[in-house]
Amino acid sequence: MVISPEQCRAARAWLDWKQEELAAKAGVSLSTVRDFEKGRRTPIANNARALAEALGEAGLDLTFDEDDKPLGVTRRRS
Repeated sequence: MVISPEQCRAARAWLDWKQEELAAKAGVSLSTVRDFEKGRRTPIANNARALAEALGEAGLDLTFDEDDKPLGVTRRRS
């Protein structure tokens, strides 16, 4: 399961984070976030994982269907 650009944008919007904030929290470059969300390139596995982990640490879960296709983003219950 790999984060999609749409999930990344939706999660950032939900958290009200700018691309710069996600990049800092994930420890990746701003261009990685910017290019990924625009569909210009797919980040290397470590960077994609870091993006998903940063969003997870903020309380969000990425959702996927039974074929591992991205569905959306949900907020974890406390």
